[in-house]
Amino acid sequence: MLDIRPAPRGSRPAPRPTGVERTFAPDELIVSKTDPRGVISYANDVFLRVSGYDADEVLGQPHNLIRHPEMPRAVFKLLWDTLAARQEVFAYIDNLAADGAHYWVLAHVTPSYGANGAVVGYHSNRRRPAPSAVARVQPLYRALVAEERRQPTARAAVEASTRVLTETLVDRQQTYDDFVWSIINDEES
Repeated sequence: MLDIRPAPRGSRPAPRPTGVERTFAPDELIVSKTDPRGVISYANDVFLRVSGYDADEVLGQPHNLIRHPEMPRAVFKLLWDTLAARQEVFAYIDNLAADGAHYWVLAHVTPSYGANGAVVGYHSNRRRPAPSAVARVQPLYRALVAEERRQPTARAAVEASTRVLTETLVDRQQTYDDFVWSIINDEES
C-alpha cells in the first residue's frame, strides 16, 4: 500500500522545492478523499488553492502527488500501516505545491467505510500547525531523511528510517501518536 514512486503529474513538470513556505488561514481546512489505493477522488477548494493544482490535475492521481522529498518515508509507512489497521492517524506533514512551495499541515486521516463495513477509501482533514509545532517535528524528520539518504534503495530507506523512528520513540517512551498529541496539547495550552 505504501507508494513511494514519483507521482504522475500530467502535463506539468514535476515541481522542484523552492524553499518558499506557503500557509493558509487557521480556520481553513484542507480536505481530500481517496480510494483505498490513495488515488484522489475529492479535493476541496482550499486543497486546490494551497497546492496550486487545478481539480483536473489532482482527481484520479495518487495523493503522493503533493509529497515533499524532505518528508521521511517512515512517516508515510506509519500512516499507511495505521490506516490498514482501520485506525485514524494524526501526522505532521510537509507537502509540496505545484510551483515548488511547501506547506506544513497537521493531517487527520481516517478510513471511510461502505455499507458492508469494508474500507472504501480515506478522508483527510488538514489544518495549519503552529510554527512552534513544526519546529519540534523538524529535527526528527531531518534525522529520518538523513538515514534514508544513506540507503541504497527505496525499500532499504523505508526500513532504515522506520527503525530509527521506532528506536527514537522507544527512547522517548512514546508512540508516534503520543509524540503528535504531546505537541498538539502543548500548542493548545
